[in-house]
This record gives sequence, C-alpha cells and structure tokens, in this order.
Amino acid sequence: MKIRRIMPVLLVGVLLVALVLAGCQQTTTPETTTPEEEGAIKTLKEGTLSFGADTAFPPFEFKEGTEYVGFDVDLAKEICKRLDLKYEIVSTAWDGIIPNLKAKKYDAIMSAMTITEDRKKEMTPTDPYIISDQSIATMKDSTIKKPEDLKGKKVGVQVDTTGQLEAEKILGKKYANLKKYDDILTAFSDLAAGRIDAIVNDKPVSAYVIEKTYADKMVLAYTIKTNEGYGIWFRTDDTALRDAVNKAIEEIKADGTYNTIYKKWFGMEPESSTEATGAEEPTP
Repeated sequence: MKIRRIMPVLLVGVLLVALVLAGCQQTTTPETTTPEEEGAIKTLKEGTLSFGADTAFPPFEFKEGTEYVGFDVDLAKEICKRLDLKYEIVSTAWDGIIPNLKAKKYDAIMSAMTITEDRKKEMTPTDPYIISDQSIATMKDSTIKKPEDLKGKKVGVQVDTTGQLEAEKILGKKYANLKKYDDILTAFSDLAAGRIDAIVNDKPVSAYVIEKTYADKMVLAYTIKTNEGYGIWFRTDDTALRDAVNKAIEEIKADGTYNTIYKKWFGMEPESSTEATGAEEPTP
C-alpha cells in the first residue's frame, strides 16, 4: 500500500519539475527564421558571429581594461544570444574596416556606421538600429556657437565619416583648416591642447566623451540635425545572415531589452522616432 501511494506522488513531482524546466527554456533563434537564414547561421565558423569595430568610439565600442564594452557590444551580445551564437569583436582601424569585411576577416561591421547610398554599393546593411545627429564640440570659452562660426577655424573630424561630410559642407570647397583623424579620441585630445578649435562628430559620441573626460573644459555648442541611421553591415552576398540579424534586433526591441541597453549607455529612453533620412557618403 505504501508503494502505491508513493509512486503517484513521485510521478507528479517528476512531471512538475519537467514542466518548470521546460518553462525556463528560452528559444534563442527567432521563430520566423527561414531555412536560408538558418543555413547562413550554421555556416559561421565555430558558431561565432564576428564583428569588425573601430574600438575608439565610446559609448558605442571602446576598451575598458581588457574588455570591449559599449552600446554596440551589448547589442551584439544580445543578437548572438538570440541566434544561439558566440560573439567576437575584432578591433579594426576605421580606414580599413570595409576592406577587411570584404577580405572576410570578420562576418559583419558593427561600428556606429551610418547607412549611406555609397556604402550600400559595397555592402548590405540591416535596418537602422539607432538614430543619430552630428554636433559641434568646442572649448567652453570658445566663440564658436553655430556652424557659420567654423569658417576660418581649425576643425577636427574622423576621416571618411559623415562628420567629415558635414564639416566640408560648412567650410565650403576649400578644406585647408580641416584636420582628419584616424580616431576621434585623438581629435578630442588635440582640442583640449588647443591644436584645433572645434570637432564635428556624431552627437552621442561627443556628448559621452565630454561628460566622461572633459566636462570641465568642453561643451556641445551645436546640434546638426542629420537624422542618420546606423546599420550593421554584411558582404553583399550575405543577405540571409543579415535578415536573421534584422529579425533578432526586432525581437530585442519588441521585448524591451533594447530600451534597457540604450538607457544603460545614454542615460535615457530612446527617442520614439525610428525613421532615418540617411546621408551621402563623405568625400575622402
């Protein structure tokens, strides 16, 4: 009689544990992933999605101790989690970031790269995952308050960026006073040292660098409304992999994870607008 009582209880217990464990399991790959997308995911080397990034561009990607951190890094981790992949950040100089993608040194570019028509001729992007503007950063005692004040001043930009494009528009066809940098952090060092008068650069980056490093010396003097969308970029024949990543981003936005990551790095909720006008490719 004791055995007959114990066995049903044990079976019920086992079934309850199984149900709890099943409830705790999370489907990593988006449910709507197509066979082509699943095939593209399976072909990735060692189950890893590798991202090329200019890792001197906080708060999107930068090094903290021995680790790469930032908004893009956290989003890349979450994308890979949804696709049941490992992730890898490959630090790459900005001027070589596109050639290295084509040379298959990594699978994608995730480096706050604006979606432009010229870039789309060389690669294929996801939908915009964040919207940004340009800005003018100056010293606090500077007389530069608006774009017209940059005429005749020494202006720093990161080479081959939309910041360079905006500076060239402001300065006209003669760029004698435009100084191009391989990484934007060096431009900020030169601004602090008085070697340049202003920086035209992505607003989120300039705001972060000023707040964390130069709050007593510098200000964002002006916002240049460009409404640029950043995309994750793939080789032109990797459209299936791009589509799988797009779907993962959609899920991340839908369940609130995106907002959590955004608030962590920008200290606020993301703006409601998801539309991007894009931008023309800057002239090298």
